[in-house]
Amino acid sequence: MQHFTAYLRDDDATTALGAALACVLAPGLVIYLHGDLGAGKTALTRALLQAAGHVGKVKSPTYTLSEPYQLTIDGRAVQAIHFDLYRMGSPEEFLDAGFREEFNQDNICIVEWPEKGAPVLPPPDLDVFLHVKGEGREVELQALSHLGSLCLDRLSFAPAP
Repeated sequence: MQHFTAYLRDDDATTALGAALACVLAPGLVIYLHGDLGAGKTALTRALLQAAGHVGKVKSPTYTLSEPYQLTIDGRAVQAIHFDLYRMGSPEEFLDAGFREEFNQDNICIVEWPEKGAPVLPPPDLDVFLHVKGEGREVELQALSHLGSLCLDRLSFAPAP
């Protein structure tokens, strides 16, 4: 399993990682975000979506469960869908909402609190683990598929010391 780790000393470093991830996005990519409340999952997603070309506010889908964003990746229109499953009562809610259909070769799906959707949630290409440490946060990215490995191979990120 291919992985990448870094220490993000502040919000600017988290934003820089989001921008680096935006450069390796590909249609069909599924990213799971793991971490406690306040670990930076939404901040990382916001930075990623804005760096990928979304103009405007990126809001947390805590109450709506999902928010779609239109992006252009390599000249192709792609929908990125940000899911936040924190308030989901059961995995069946995920199925009842029709979210599983959004996980396809055309969309990019970014999922906060994926454990709330187990076992019906499609598997990730990238697992991202965020942990608060000191003034910053530790991050680990794990590639769990060929597409995830391609993304990590292309990732260019070196946090400031």
